[in-house]
Amino acid sequence: MNTLPRWADLVLLPAVSLLVALLAAGGVVALVGQDPWEVIQVLVHGAFGTARGISYTLYYATTFVFTGLAVAVAFHGGLFNIGGEGQAVMGGLGTGLVALWWSAFLPAWLMLPLMMLSGVLFGMVWAAVPGYLQAFRGSHVVITTIMFNFIASTVLVYVLVNHLRPKGSMSVESEMFAESAKLPGVHEALGAIGIGWPSSPLNLSVLIALMAAVAVYVFLWRTRAGYRLRAVGSSPSAAEYAGIRAPHQVLIAMAISGALAGLVGMNEVAGVSGKLMLEFVSGAGFTGIAVALMGRNHPLGIVLASLLFGALFQGGAEVAFEVQGFSRDMVVMLQGFIVLFSGAMTYVIAPQLARVLGWFSKPVASQGKAGATHG
Repeated sequence: MNTLPRWADLVLLPAVSLLVALLAAGGVVALVGQDPWEVIQVLVHGAFGTARGISYTLYYATTFVFTGLAVAVAFHGGLFNIGGEGQAVMGGLGTGLVALWWSAFLPAWLMLPLMMLSGVLFGMVWAAVPGYLQAFRGSHVVITTIMFNFIASTVLVYVLVNHLRPKGSMSVESEMFAESAKLPGVHEALGAIGIGWPSSPLNLSVLIALMAAVAVYVFLWRTRAGYRLRAVGSSPSAAEYAGIRAPHQVLIAMAISGALAGLVGMNEVAGVSGKLMLEFVSGAGFTGIAVALMGRNHPLGIVLASLLFGALFQGGAEVAFEVQGFSRDMVVMLQGFIVLFSGAMTYVIAPQLARVLGWFSKPVASQGKAGATHG
């Protein structure tokens, strides 16, 4: 059976899967009477054609990096964590509670790290419970994380309605945080050094996302702890034979996964809304599953896949506005094709791609052997 080299699995296979998905989606767009080329042009221009469009694309991508990394870490530990949505909700709740309690009298240099730490801890604890149930009680993590998504949403509603909503207000949201709890926008940071940039939701949590991606790479592939986690994910029985305690690694994988998802609160709560609201995650936890699949569960691939999905969200909004008769539902269809071809259809595309690469590598190998014989 042909197998892809590592570089092809991380870069070439997702690119080919994306191309096939775009071709399939373009065919469907043509069938409904739209011009696929016009749709692609508007989508790309809306996502990358202006500074404001780029900012919105990066803003969406930031959240997807957090949730994609969360899914990937759990996957390398042999787990399918589909609870990123609930973990992000609880992370945002932790971020918001600290801001509401202390932002009135703490400076920003202390307030913002405390908010981030609180979000990480809330997400970590929320994910560690299903991890513990899987590791030591035999409950399947897929089932428990699904249920924990609903529980997290209910907890947020209860806290907002009964404890955090200002008196006399009908809106289900908290009061605004003090200024020290507001993560600066990128346009503000660039303006401080004399660079003009349009106002947008993009904020400095984009730097946190990049640092998280680097940290995950270093942890998984450059530390003993990461090796132990990946060993359990590859073969729990072999890892146990080597002296690695598999249940502990399951718990660690889920805790780290939840901590990464909990960072969503820094982007959405601290960076954009400046208060706790309902639906601030808006499905990003589930999009993170598609991002991790598209990125082959590698931090670099996840960053690139997050940019793609960020472009689809931002460019799709432009397409729905600019192209007459093209609805937002059609953009969701395009996302569905990408998920399909980067997930299930990968197992169909990968062998064909390996065969094609084999055609190019065989002549090179033959020339090398001929040169060795001549020498």
